[in-house]
Amino acid sequence: MIRLAVPEDGAAIWAILEPVLRAGETYALDRDLSREAALAYWLGPDRESFVAEAEARVLGTYYLRANQAGGGAHVANCGYATHEAARGRGIARAMAKHSFAEARARGFRAMQFNFVVSSNAPAVRLWHALGFETIGRAPEAFDHPALGMVDALILYRRL
Repeated sequence: MIRLAVPEDGAAIWAILEPVLRAGETYALDRDLSREAALAYWLGPDRESFVAEAEARVLGTYYLRANQAGGGAHVANCGYATHEAARGRGIARAMAKHSFAEARARGFRAMQFNFVVSSNAPAVRLWHALGFETIGRAPEAFDHPALGMVDALILYRRL
């Protein structure tokens, strides 16, 4: 079940986000971001945030927002995270499909991801399988903690 996040989901969302942030391998966010700052970002007023539940636990979360203002406001942007113990179970794919429907329902006509770390192979495979095209590449734009400088991809798909 995927539903809008509520303030009471904060602890569960943080349990998902903290290991992702601390690893520093997939998001261009400060690896030392505090719980409060991370939740303020993820649950910010410029976006709608959702959680994916299974087995009475929150196993994933995503946010949906406009990628740009004004003339670019018809293109959505999302961020996704899955609990490390639930990876490989289709949670990300379910959240992605849910986000496409939610974006269309809100009048978005396309979706763009501005900074997909190229070494995040599972995410890149999923996005391509779900119809995203790589429309740009920023060489060595991300400083990966283990791999050093890696490219960031810009992905796009029409809804």
